[in-house]
Amino acid sequence: MEVHKVVAPPHKSTAAKLKTRLKETFFPDDPLRQFRGQPNRTKLIRAAQYIFPILQWCPEYNFSLLKSDVVSGLTIASLAIPQGISYAKLANLPPIVGLYSSFVPPLVYAVFGSSRDLAVGPVSIASLILGSMLRQQVSPVDDPLLFLQLAFSSTFFAGLFQASLGFLRLGFLIDFLSKATLIGFMAGAAIIVSLQQLKALLGITHFTKHMSVVPVLSSVFQHIKEWSWQTIVMGVFFLLFLLATRHLSMKKPKLFWVSAGAPLLSVIVSTLFVFVLKADRHGISVIGKLQEGLNPPSWNMLQFHGSHLGLVAKTGLITGIVSLTEGIAVGRTFGALKNYHVDGNKEMIAIGLMNVVGSATSCYVTTGAFSRSAVNHNAGCKTAVSNIVMSVTVMVTLLFLMPLFQYTPNVVLGAIIVTAVIGLIDLPAARYIWKIDKFDFLVMLCAFFGVVFLSVQHGLAIAVGLSLLKVLMQVTRPKTVIMGNIPGTDVYRNLHHYKDAQRIPGFLVLSIESPVNFANSNYLTERTSRWIEECEEEEAQEKHSSLRFLILEMSAVSGVDTNGVAFFRDLKKTTAKKNIELVFVNPLSEVMEKLQRADEEEEFMRPEFLFLTVAEAVASLSLKGPSLNNV
Repeated sequence: MEVHKVVAPPHKSTAAKLKTRLKETFFPDDPLRQFRGQPNRTKLIRAAQYIFPILQWCPEYNFSLLKSDVVSGLTIASLAIPQGISYAKLANLPPIVGLYSSFVPPLVYAVFGSSRDLAVGPVSIASLILGSMLRQQVSPVDDPLLFLQLAFSSTFFAGLFQASLGFLRLGFLIDFLSKATLIGFMAGAAIIVSLQQLKALLGITHFTKHMSVVPVLSSVFQHIKEWSWQTIVMGVFFLLFLLATRHLSMKKPKLFWVSAGAPLLSVIVSTLFVFVLKADRHGISVIGKLQEGLNPPSWNMLQFHGSHLGLVAKTGLITGIVSLTEGIAVGRTFGALKNYHVDGNKEMIAIGLMNVVGSATSCYVTTGAFSRSAVNHNAGCKTAVSNIVMSVTVMVTLLFLMPLFQYTPNVVLGAIIVTAVIGLIDLPAARYIWKIDKFDFLVMLCAFFGVVFLSVQHGLAIAVGLSLLKVLMQVTRPKTVIMGNIPGTDVYRNLHHYKDAQRIPGFLVLSIESPVNFANSNYLTERTSRWIEECEEEEAQEKHSSLRFLILEMSAVSGVDTNGVAFFRDLKKTTAKKNIELVFVNPLSEVMEKLQRADEEEEFMRPEFLFLTVAEAVASLSLKGPSLNNV
């Protein structure tokens, strides 16, 4: 007789089970899970392609793709150069820093980024926030070196925060900036940025350091004697020219190159005008002499100690969140247009790494800019090589062309900034939000007026606070409705939404449309008790039979905690005292398991109190009637 030895399966320890459960909970979409079970060489290749997306498309790159990327790269470079200089001045930084921010970060993004259309560089909102927050404690005029050090340090913290979100897969944190918050914030920032350019557009020498609308307008009218008519004429001319080209490109997308090349053309024409006519001697201020060549690394300028550490950390956090939100939104927008996937976690890592590297190479906070990305997309870019072409073009400018910008008037840079940020005011989106959700519209207005009348960071904080308040209200005040039967059918719907729906005498059917937990259990207790009392009064007035059954439709209750279980136990006791039976309809498996574990005395999780549909419950209970009270 042959004896077969039975080998027990290996026992998995409790610690191993807990580790697996935690990993599945916090990292459900583990990116390396797809590589397991494959040969080691294939694993390494796939893992390398995941970490470095450039390895996915680089082996198949060809000359045809290169031609398209070169054209789009040169096109966005013509926009990036004047915008880089302009945004650096908006952040109270030397113009060359803006060009460096369009030189080094695009190279990093080309290696780590997953978007083909995203054009990387400084943006107006991050520039405004960085400059305004740092200027609260350090003057860029009185102590420019310290201000520059704090700007680089803030950029490092922004990049560290962004990359950490990507590595830890915590991107959901940026979702607290709702669409309503962003629309109001962007519109308010656009107004503030535009008002700040009145200094350059009017030729004012002494201007306020405050960012809110009241001090800015007060400063404008207090220094009327400093207004320069030559500057105003030039500013109005180039502003109208830039707005006209922008309008033309919006009406006819095929003419995108008109608005893309207009800023650089404005810089060239105005610079020649000032140089030939010596206009800088007649009231028109110019950039002045710029440093030529490449700067040495700036990692020795990073400050991680001292009295300003809190300031740079806070500035980095806020600019990091805002720029990350903008970059991912832009990348996903163009990814959807071309039907390819943009990985949010990869984008966080890519944007974070390019800011960390940028902080050590004379750059300040950068991200994916919508205006440049739109030009890049319309120019027919195929891969991230367009960023590399733009970077090389900016490098050539830094090495050989910097002296040509010496006579560029500041008024033209101000006009370029105004034209760029005016597109951030999205009135159709504001009307849409008003139509859909009035509370979201209130959040949007608070963000807008907070930025305009207080400050950028205060406006953002108010809007985020209101958004969180809305979430808390939805969590603590879950939607619960009374359901009635639509005559002639087995369908039960909300009594307030369906005029034909009718409540069944003797039954109160409630639908709970959220998890039941510590945050809302007390509210549900009070709400349910009030509905029971109102229903009993209604039954008495209409001289129907008394309320006999409370049916809870629980298909939308996705989970319960200890307080939730206590809510159902207490509700059972309350209804029992009133001779009302508590009945459950379609509880989910997780909810049912917890209620069964808590129901040691079999008080309410008995089969006769469980049904799949409301119609089935009503039909069955109507036949049994009051006898259930004695089961």
